[in-house]
Amino acid sequence: MFLADLAQQLSALIEPEARALGFDLVRVKMFGGAGDLTLQVMAERPDTRQLNIDDCAALSRRISDVLDALEEAGRDPIKEAYRLEVSSPGIDRPLTRLSDFDVWKGHEARIHLVEPIDGRKQLTGDLAGVEGDRITIDVKKHKAMTIGFDQVADAKLLFTDRLLAATAPLSTAGADEFEDEEIEPAADLAATDTQEQD
Repeated sequence: MFLADLAQQLSALIEPEARALGFDLVRVKMFGGAGDLTLQVMAERPDTRQLNIDDCAALSRRISDVLDALEEAGRDPIKEAYRLEVSSPGIDRPLTRLSDFDVWKGHEARIHLVEPIDGRKQLTGDLAGVEGDRITIDVKKHKAMTIGFDQVADAKLLFTDRLLAATAPLSTAGADEFEDEEIEPAADLAATDTQEQD
């Protein structure tokens, strides 16, 4: 199974756990190779668009419990050892949902396309909004371009003074990352900041 397919399968398991805590799931991503596999989970509180370290720890525990139960039932979706990272999306966050492109309208973003459009595989500029499933971005030194959400391979906000000012009221603690490492089943998650699963 490809890592992207596995991430999609895991998203379906993780999203209900995030919602149960009042969080929105931003992204689930698998990366690395044999012996160095990482499951990265980004989530946020809808009101602050951040998680603090306690939020990350709570979500990490819920995810670990679900995956441990699947392993005990012989249905472990991740067959090899991996590291679980739970974090807030941060200021220069990934844009993974269509609504993200509207919420962050007026801010600078970089969009990588599935296929080139007008000879461009990457679009960088200010987000100009969403209409239906179409995203408009005012591409620097070019023109405004409208693309389908399905044409986006990857996208993220770019760190700018404007973005920093827009997120300034938010606590910098929201950028904390919680890595949950559990070598032994009885490991105390409150006392550690990393977890590896077998």
